[in-house]
Amino acid sequence: MGQRRGNNRRDYRRINRRRQRNKRLMLFGLVLLGIIFAIGVIKIVTGKIQDAKLEKLQTKVTQENGSFIGAPPFDVELLDVNEYSRPGIPLKKIKGIVVHYTANPGSTAEENRNYFEGLKDSHETKVSSHFVIGIEGEIVQCIPSSEIAYASNSRNDDTLSIECCHKDETGEFTQATYDSLVKLVGWLCYRFDLKSSDVIRHYDVTEKICPKYFVDHPDAWEQFKKDVDAQIQVVAEEVKAAADNKTE
Repeated sequence: MGQRRGNNRRDYRRINRRRQRNKRLMLFGLVLLGIIFAIGVIKIVTGKIQDAKLEKLQTKVTQENGSFIGAPPFDVELLDVNEYSRPGIPLKKIKGIVVHYTANPGSTAEENRNYFEGLKDSHETKVSSHFVIGIEGEIVQCIPSSEIAYASNSRNDDTLSIECCHKDETGEFTQATYDSLVKLVGWLCYRFDLKSSDVIRHYDVTEKICPKYFVDHPDAWEQFKKDVDAQIQVVAEEVKAAADNKTE
């Protein structure tokens, strides 16, 4: 009888030790999983911060190298990389520039940019643009010129896109919007060795009535391309003058 009780005590202690060991192992596993999760979160956050710093640095380097000479002022507010508005896919080669209108009368450049950004959460559709020009002529860059935007259908992989805001249903641009568009397109043409004939409307890709005013008024579109030709020459002269100043 006494021996049986002794055996029971030993069995109880052995089982208890096993339970304690299992608890410690489980606790260790939970702590380890927590550490791994925390490291993952830190890497994601750090990666985003580093990407943002790199993008700003690349912009600064480009400006210092002089390729921003002749460019109109614009704010760089890049979208987060996401599958709905900035997929992060490299452009094969820039062969053209596509002009659009927002079809959202009275909206600002910032509002349209924020709409693109919000698609990463709403998943409403896939759409974006490299640049947006506002009613007052302000320009916001949403996507680097080295990546595609979801804007021009079959020409997404070889063109840059520009969305233009407008006041009313006619789609006509304000003078400030028009002037900024001419300056931006002229500079981009010079920078990427394009001609005004490489500048097209969204309509020329899909026959969508976009940009509406330039589709409804082909003569205004032809005048716009003439103004772009003149602006390309202005940029070329500014670049040459800057180069001459460096050699003096």
